[in-house]
Amino acid sequence: MTDAAAPPPPGTPPPGTVRPGGRTARVREAVLRASGDALAERGFEALDLADVARRADVGKTTVYRRWGTPAALAADLLADMAEQSLPRADTGGIDGDLLANARLVVKTLTDPRQGRLFRALIAASLCDTGTAGALHRFYEVRVAEWAGCVTDAVARGELPAGTDARAVVAAVSAPLYYAFLNLGTPLTDHHARRAAHAAATAARAGVWSGNTEGE
Repeated sequence: MTDAAAPPPPGTPPPGTVRPGGRTARVREAVLRASGDALAERGFEALDLADVARRADVGKTTVYRRWGTPAALAADLLADMAEQSLPRADTGGIDGDLLANARLVVKTLTDPRQGRLFRALIAASLCDTGTAGALHRFYEVRVAEWAGCVTDAVARGELPAGTDARAVVAAVSAPLYYAFLNLGTPLTDHHARRAAHAAATAARAGVWSGNTEGE
């Protein structure tokens, strides 16, 4: 069962839209770390603001005043994850870059904490529009970061001009998330290699450039 709280006053910026500093930043870091731990352990339905405050060693009033709801905590956690995410790889070739991307996705989803955390955050996004928006922004940030490997490949002549960089990057992770969430498949490096190879092959064929044979 989750906590209920009154919505923040009108004009209050959504959680994660203001970058705090000093003690405020330390409180946010502690609360978001505690929220991630709780989500990974028990899922979104059991996320409780009082429990998060206890885990973070922060006053309950602070947590209720700043975040107000479990959904707001989940949304701010996603915003922080986007801010802290790693930069893309640059191996010098599209095959190596896409494989690095696929391996990062597999590593994240198979991590004991991160895999459960992503399941919980995706579940939260299905029942709260704010969290859904934060999840969409998280993936937009990650796809935009990795899109550079596709635009670089186009510039090198590895891929057709006009290739949709975001579509290629999404095509790498999509089968991995589907296997993880829908099929319950234990992901391995084999899955990463297959996803990267399929995306690279389709991109070379012009699937995302409008230059496929016969068009």
